[in-house]
Parts: sequence; structure tokens; C-alpha cells
Amino acid sequence: MTASDAGTAPWTGRLTGSGSGVSVLVATAIVVADMVGVGVFTSLGFQVKDIPSGFSILLLWTVGGIVALCGVFSYSELGAMFPRSSGEYNFLGRAYHPAFGFLAGWVSATVGFAAPVALAAMAFGEYAKSVFPDLPPIPLAIGVVWLVSMVQLTGVRHSSTFQLISTILKVVLIIAFLVAGFVIGTRQPVAFTPQAGDLAHIVSAPFAIGLVFVMYSFSGWNAATYIIGEMRTPQQSLPRALLAGTLIVLVLYVGLNAVFLYSTPIDALAGQLDVASVAGSAIFGGIGGRIVGAMICVGLVSSISAMMWIGPRVMMTMGEDIPALRVFSRRSVSGAPAYAILFQLAVANLLLFTHSFEAVLDFIQFALLFCSFFTVLGVIKLRITDPDLPRPYRAWGYPFTPLVFLLVTAFMMYYLLMERPVQSLSGMLVMLAGLLIYAVFRRRPVAAATSSHRE
Repeated sequence: MTASDAGTAPWTGRLTGSGSGVSVLVATAIVVADMVGVGVFTSLGFQVKDIPSGFSILLLWTVGGIVALCGVFSYSELGAMFPRSSGEYNFLGRAYHPAFGFLAGWVSATVGFAAPVALAAMAFGEYAKSVFPDLPPIPLAIGVVWLVSMVQLTGVRHSSTFQLISTILKVVLIIAFLVAGFVIGTRQPVAFTPQAGDLAHIVSAPFAIGLVFVMYSFSGWNAATYIIGEMRTPQQSLPRALLAGTLIVLVLYVGLNAVFLYSTPIDALAGQLDVASVAGSAIFGGIGGRIVGAMICVGLVSSISAMMWIGPRVMMTMGEDIPALRVFSRRSVSGAPAYAILFQLAVANLLLFTHSFEAVLDFIQFALLFCSFFTVLGVIKLRITDPDLPRPYRAWGYPFTPLVFLLVTAFMMYYLLMERPVQSLSGMLVMLAGLLIYAVFRRRPVAAATSSHRE
């Protein structure tokens, strides 16, 4: 099944057929898996240093989830209008100009997914040491990326099964951890209802800065937009998958932070990076670190799987449009974009071998926020410039929900510019370098390269 078979012909909004494909359940699993990485297990220690309030911390994570939902509503409208795989590459190209879409695609297809894959794989290797102390992290990291990539190369059907099982297992383990924490953990003197002084915490600078890092933990809520072309009835399925996945993660995140605070003294959490292990030791005793390490390892497998699935779809779609990249649009007999998957695998391995993935992530954070900002802004633009375009789904709460997302994202971009100006501006230069590539390889007439190829 080609991308245009499952969704739309390139750069048109017309469905060419639905047939079998990725179900809402699997698409939801991709969203959950892509969102729940290591962020929620490491952020709390730095938040409670300046916000020692249970209610304020849970409100912080709730606000982060609400902002993510505001993005979900906007992306759902665009995805239903233009149901083609590749996320921002598709949306920015349709809302503004193909060159703008190419800039987003250039970042995503090269390092935008490969760097997070490498980071998650490295985290897998490090957490695995808490379970198996003698195993070296780098070979483990490389091994898990190769294992997941081999699954992706077998095609969508096997990828769907693997993604669904690994994500369900992740969610079940987190729920089991939550239950254990509240049942056998020792309750700490922390209040989850509003207390005197909470308002001062909520309107403080640490709360605003904390929201920046909470939003990083919620990144991935748009994951299903990268595989729209492989979804069944995408106009209905995409909004449901994005909404369900984000709501599930919101509940899990609030629950995890609640159990950390409930079971562990705030003084023990403050300033700690590995708050999950600290809480695990408080709940389970000496073996707590190993239990938490195993839980996070299982969860990271599903995260790597999600990113190794959705990332290559950007390069695949670009290959459909740009003759010079045509090789990446080719699918195997099983329907996998094999060359695109192997390309992302090679980049992720290179980043692991050179230990450069953290530096790359620093460089691309601003560029990724920039693309998300203009994607949501595109909803408002198209409502004004093309009000008659068919909109199978309309953003709930428009125009307030897009504006909330834009304001928070603008604040995050401002924060990065102030805190990491060199990395942020360098990341923009890398993205702008894509203009040179676009000028050289830009697409010829619209009729060209409208179908993907099989081998």
C-alpha cells in the first residue's frame, strides 16, 4: 500500500482510498509511546526546588497537558484537511509554501527523529545497567535501535502489533507502579488541594520556566500526523488518536508526579535528576531502583519503536515529491519505506557512536518549536485566506485554543533564545541551509513524482 493509496495524492486534499491500514488504537499507541520517554521521570526534582507544593506541581503538569491539547485541536484540523503522512512537512507546505514545508522536513528527516532515537537508546542502555550492572550501555543502545528497526522493516502489520503490545505493556507497568506507590508507599505530608501560598507559586517565574520543561515532556502529541497516509479513514481517526493519546498521557503524568510526591519526602526529591529511582527506593526499598529501571527500559523500547516508525515517513514523503530523493519513497513488498528506515538507522547509529546526540538536540529544539508555532498559526491563516476549504474536523475552541498554544510556544522560544542563544540561532541556520538544498532539488511540475515505488 503506497502513501497515496492510503491517504491523498501529494499536495492535494482528496482522499484516494482508505482500505486497511493503521487503526485508531495503534495510532493512539504511537502517540502515547512517543510522548512518554524519560522526561516525566527526571523533571520533578528540579521543579520542587522552587515549587515545594503538591497542588502547584500537579497543576503545572495539568496546564502542560491542556496546552498540548490546544495543539492537538489545531493539528487535527490540518490533518483532516490534508491527510498525508509527514507532519509539518505537509502542513507548512500546504498552509504557506512548499519551501517552508521542506525546511521542516529537512530537519525532521535528517536529525529531528534520529537524535531523540539515539537519546532514548542511550537512556535505555543506562537504565539497563541498574538491572544488569555488567552490561555496557553503548552496545545495548545500538542493539535496541537495530532490533526495533528490523521490526519496522517487516512492514506496517508487524510494526502495528509490536507497537501496540509494547505500548500497552508500558502503560500497564506505569499503572502498576502508581497503584503500588499509593498502596504500599508511606504517605508524606504533602497536600494536593489548594493551600495558602499556592497562588504565589503559580504566578512565579519558576512556574513559568517549569512549564517549558513540562512541555518538552509532552512533546510527541502530534506523532500520529506523521503516518496519516497509513491510517484508516484519517479524517475521523487522526483527531481521535491525538486526543485519546494526549489525554492518556496527561493522566499518567499527573498520576506519576502525584505518587512521587505522595511516597517520597520533597527534600529527598529536590535537585535529583533520577526522581523515579529515588521514589522507587522509597516505595520498594533496596530493589526499587532495579524495578524502576526495568519499567523505564520497557517503556523506552516502545518510544524508540514509535520514532523509528514515524520519522522515516517524512523522508519517504519528501522522496515522493523530490526526484533527487526518490529512492527514499520506495517501499518493500511488505510496505515498509526500507531506504528511509535504513537512513534514519544510520544517522542514529552515527550519533550514538560519536556521542553527539545531546548536542544535536540542543541545536534543533528551537527549530522544532518554530515549525510547530507556524503550523498552528497556519490554522488561523487558512481560516482567513481559504475559508471555503473543506474542513472535516474543525479545531475545538477556535480561536482561543490555537492562541493559547501560540502564546506558550512563543514563550518557550523566547526562553531558549535567552538561555541558549548560540544553539538556537545555529539550529535556525541549519534549517535555513535546507533552502539551498530545496533550490537545487526542488520539485519539478506537480504531476511529477506523485507515486511511491515498490521494490
